[in-house]
Amino acid sequence: MSKERRDKHFIKQPVYPGGGKALTDFIYQHLQYPSTAVEAGVEGVVLVEFDIDYKGRVVATRVVQGIGHGCDEEACRVVKLLQYEVGKNRGMNVVFHQKAKIQFKKPVPVPIAVLPDAPITIQLPVGEGQQIQYQYSVAVQPDPNQGETAAAQPQVFTYTITIQ
Repeated sequence: MSKERRDKHFIKQPVYPGGGKALTDFIYQHLQYPSTAVEAGVEGVVLVEFDIDYKGRVVATRVVQGIGHGCDEEACRVVKLLQYEVGKNRGMNVVFHQKAKIQFKKPVPVPIAVLPDAPITIQLPVGEGQQIQYQYSVAVQPDPNQGETAAAQPQVFTYTITIQ
């Protein structure tokens, strides 16, 4: 008869689905830079301590180190959106405490090309047997709210129209 193996850890810590990289991606995907912080030019790191209940929900947040101008409140808002996976802890309802560092960087101003709402009409004199080629380019700027991809260069699409 073999002995039952006991788990090494009496209390199982909560785990974010997908690991640390998924946690970071989630935070920065949902983080919105406060307009008051943009106007004041505030940058820095907010250290948030939070409690995770036995169901994996974030139930309380506290700012340990803040930078103000709405960044502290935004960091707490995003942390409250997190949902962890918590294992069975021998029938006990355990509250876990964790910390997160959330970095706020000033968004890089991105020039946006404004295209006209109406279609562009070009009248070209085309005689019989003539061919005219018209080429134009459109630059599409990445969305600045998409985190790291906002620093990417604009995509340029070139179109060629041949009129016969």
